[in-house]
Amino acid sequence: MPSITRRRTAKVGRPTSAEAEILAATQRLLINGANFTELGVQQICTEAGVARSTFYSHFRDKIDLIMRLAAELMTSSFDLTSAWAPSDGVERLAAAFLQVVKVYREHAAVRRALAEVGTYDATVRDFWSAELVQFTDWTIAVLRAEQDAGRTPPGVDPVSATRVIVMGGERALVDHVTAGDPGSDAAFARELALTWWYGVYRRPADYSQ
Repeated sequence: MPSITRRRTAKVGRPTSAEAEILAATQRLLINGANFTELGVQQICTEAGVARSTFYSHFRDKIDLIMRLAAELMTSSFDLTSAWAPSDGVERLAAAFLQVVKVYREHAAVRRALAEVGTYDATVRDFWSAELVQFTDWTIAVLRAEQDAGRTPPGVDPVSATRVIVMGGERALVDHVTAGDPGSDAAFARELALTWWYGVYRRPADYSQ
């Protein structure tokens, strides 16, 4: 998918001051209730305090902008999750998920905008699917290593199990930060960790035949 590859290069490296201002301004506008589809480039530039030409020197278009914002959400989440290893145990996994919930809360407006644009833009849908691949590939690899070590039952199907816990977990995260009480974040993160741990990583052998 060349269009995705070309556009994704925008997220590589640390953003310049102007880029950071545009990204932060867009997020502020979204948090304050702006509809991304209706949000104009000039409005973003005014909020960021930059010229319109500056916007286009850093972003191909608004699609490039929303994917850049979404990539920041995904990178932060993946860094937190992939820092965990099964040897750390379920409580450390719950702690990692709690941090991911906080990231999703901070970027909830961006995630909503991504869902909004994804309903009509195939590039954004494909981009988000590609971003989730890093989670699925990492989880499959970890599960297979755990099976090889005899800690995860051989009856677990790593690919199918990963699809359930990664895709299902991401949707549950979105639902939680959208409609859930922030006071229940720790409980949510722990339940998610227990589902991963006892449902897949340490599933009782009797249920893995």
